[in-house]
Amino acid sequence: MTDTADIPDPTQLDGAPHPRETARLLGQGQAEAGFLDAFATGRLHHGWLLTGPRGVGKATLAWRIARFLLATPLEQEDGLFGAPPPPNSLDIDPDHPVARRIRARSEPGVFLLRRFGKGPDSNPDLRLQNFQKGDFSSEIRVPEVREMARFLHRSAADGGRRVVIVDDADALNTNAANALLKLLEEPPADTVMLLISHQPAGLLPTIRSRCRTLRLASLSAEDMAAALEQAGAQIPVEETTALSALSGGSVGSAFQLHEAGGLALYADLVSLLGSLPRLDRPRLLALAESCAGRGKEARLDLVLSLTDLLAARLARSGVIGAPPEHEAVRGESEVLRRLAPDPATGRRWAEAVQVAGDRARHARAVNVDSAALVTDLFLTLSRAV
Repeated sequence: MTDTADIPDPTQLDGAPHPRETARLLGQGQAEAGFLDAFATGRLHHGWLLTGPRGVGKATLAWRIARFLLATPLEQEDGLFGAPPPPNSLDIDPDHPVARRIRARSEPGVFLLRRFGKGPDSNPDLRLQNFQKGDFSSEIRVPEVREMARFLHRSAADGGRRVVIVDDADALNTNAANALLKLLEEPPADTVMLLISHQPAGLLPTIRSRCRTLRLASLSAEDMAAALEQAGAQIPVEETTALSALSGGSVGSAFQLHEAGGLALYADLVSLLGSLPRLDRPRLLALAESCAGRGKEARLDLVLSLTDLLAARLARSGVIGAPPEHEAVRGESEVLRRLAPDPATGRRWAEAVQVAGDRARHARAVNVDSAALVTDLFLTLSRAV
């Protein structure tokens, strides 16, 4: 199986640096400290489950741990004044040979277990061709885990540590998960496996039980601003706060929203729902038409996800009796207060969110016209008023 620099990665965001190239991990000091404590006290587990919302830095942490482990000698000799102090950071000099090799995808001590190319397991040549074109399978399958096992057995004779990164473990199909479990049950010496999972409840309980969990938290607005800047996004401070509110503290989601013009679209949705109880039909029609036609699938997905988010914020505002502390767009708080003034209204919005979401999913499954889908979505939500 090939892993060269010219092959895309199915987990990488368009326009953002790959986690292996990200210099700093922001807002996850507690998770890093938990790993360093285990390392310093001789309790380095062979399996680690990195969990938390999508886009908060789990892959970045995995690559930081990989660099740290491969650049740190297995046994550090005592110096003139005794053993060296335990490390207090996962930072490794970017000019360190391990760091350079990881950036170049040539480090022999690390293996990235990820989705391979589409095609039947019996046709590895076709799967390799599709992999090289970026046409990935939707699952991590048994051949990929077998390749990882071969890597571990080949490198065992070389000595030193070996690190496996599973990005992401949620994509393991049943057979691949069972194959990985065998390696977790009987891990080779000096091997650390880092499993990235956005929804750990969906993993095999036996996999979870054989891993130590590091939970990563949602980012604060300040950390979000720094992370977006590191990712190359030039965003004004007020927009960063809004993106943080809409993304739930996920820098990955915030980056995608920014790139897709999500803030402007969300402002349009707030304005449209703000026209209730007499829904602005011409504006609704214009929104629906903007999602219709070939090549508009991404626009439709964004409209659906942001509408669901807006309705959820309405429901929450009514139930708790106040809008969120930070407005996502100007005028949002006034709309939320007016349309969800009390807990009873908030509960009606919560029910409307469920009904509208179910109708939208069914409409997509049966290929209902996109414009009709968006129109029906807003008419369903309007009944909550």
